[in-house]
Amino acid sequence: MDFETWEPVYERILEDMGYDRGADERARDVYAGTLRALGGNVFDGSLDFAGDRVAIAGAGPSLADELDVARRADAVVAASSAGRRLLASEVGVDCLVTDLDGAPETAVRLTTYETPVAIHAHGDNAIAIQEYVPRCRLSSVLPTTQAAPRSPVRNFGGFTDGDRAAFLADHFGASELVFPGWDLDDPTVGPTKRRKLRWAERLLHWLERRRDERFDLLEGRRDGIDPIGP
Repeated sequence: MDFETWEPVYERILEDMGYDRGADERARDVYAGTLRALGGNVFDGSLDFAGDRVAIAGAGPSLADELDVARRADAVVAASSAGRRLLASEVGVDCLVTDLDGAPETAVRLTTYETPVAIHAHGDNAIAIQEYVPRCRLSSVLPTTQAAPRSPVRNFGGFTDGDRAAFLADHFGASELVFPGWDLDDPTVGPTKRRKLRWAERLLHWLERRRDERFDLLEGRRDGIDPIGP
């Protein structure tokens, strides 16, 4: 995902959610500055999912009933607190994607085990970045942003932890994506989370078209999805 392709979609997200692009950029710069101050080399980006069936594990209520989907996959990329739940169920995690909003201690712990963790900066988590990133093993931190990338902070596409995990797996060559633990119609979430889930749905619809793949997660839903992206 190059930023020129991502940017028009990003601008639509900002407008719809009422977020400030400048705040995202400031968080990105705080992140880059924090990494420079720590003086360590971040993860080299050598994830290789070529030919793999990759489970993109969401943190929804259904995850408990769909653990076998993750177990049968060749690799697992977990979104936020799904990582903690998978590990508690003895399901391996090959990469965690998080903005440190859910289970940040899991992110720190996984980096000490040399598991790559894509830690994401956005407009309102710069303080969390400054608190938790210095506690991580930097060689396992893959820094990301939803704004324009600025080395070493990268942008693979995506907005929520879950759909960012899917875009990341796509970038690193996954041949098939499956989605345990996703509950796009979760009635327990509030209005903001519900709106984020609608964006996750749109972004995954865009990703499946880019991949020429049909995600089981979207079966029966496509007619109601507002198409985005080229």
